[in-house]
Amino acid sequence: MSRDGVLLLGGTGFIGQALVTRLRQRGTEVEVVSRKEVPKLHELLPLNSTVIHLASATTPGTSSAQPALEQVNLNLTCHLLQCLQGRPDIHLIYFSSGGTVYGDPAQLPVGEDAPLAPLSPYGVAKVAQENSCRALRAHGHAVTILRPSNAYGPGQTIKSGFGLVRTLLEHARLGTTLEIWGSGGNVRDYIYIDDLVDATLRLVDMPQRCGTYNLGSGVGHNVNQVKRLVEQVTGLPIKTVHRPARVTDVRAVVLDSTKLCERLVWRPSVELMQGVERTWSTSHWS
Repeated sequence: MSRDGVLLLGGTGFIGQALVTRLRQRGTEVEVVSRKEVPKLHELLPLNSTVIHLASATTPGTSSAQPALEQVNLNLTCHLLQCLQGRPDIHLIYFSSGGTVYGDPAQLPVGEDAPLAPLSPYGVAKVAQENSCRALRAHGHAVTILRPSNAYGPGQTIKSGFGLVRTLLEHARLGTTLEIWGSGGNVRDYIYIDDLVDATLRLVDMPQRCGTYNLGSGVGHNVNQVKRLVEQVTGLPIKTVHRPARVTDVRAVVLDSTKLCERLVWRPSVELMQGVERTWSTSHWS
């Protein structure tokens, strides 16, 4: 592997696989390391100029009832940062969470300078990991913290409590019932996978632009709106049942990605309707 390679920690998930595909298409050497292969980090880090940290053992839902589950994520990030000590030549890109770290922001869209006030153990752990990454940056290391919104698109697999668009498409296909927590009025920002990958690759190429960035579409849709949109695209009705709202769920978050757009000369190009159409039409479901 050349010194210009990219190491993806936790690169077997939806975002990781999309990044691996695009990186290899352009001729970049990629090494994927799972959480179980952490001992290999010391050996592999010197062979790469960029590390993208995507690994997470939890979702916002899985750790809400068991906050101690987040310790796995905290330990992994701390171990990675320890391995990076003395390697300021390696650019670290850490994937945080634009949907949880702000809690319920006072103003929308929310910018990177807004207070961090997470409502869930998942968001709390993401903020803690961000702070650890910033400490490394303070010692002269190139560290980028990305706060992506809800990614979706072709290739996304079903994961309980994660990925509304993918979940809705599956319920439409199977005719099964979607559980909605609360009224369905909770608002989120959705980013198409190709747009997310494009922005990330630009950051890989420009470590001098390291910083903390929101990565979203800047447009909010609530659960009910996304459901109706999926029904329109698929032509299939989706049955729903409402459950009591959860205190750990953010009411509304839409990301202001102006900083990223300006520094990378980038902007999201796929609107939600178009992205859902692509996701549905490129699968074997239709």
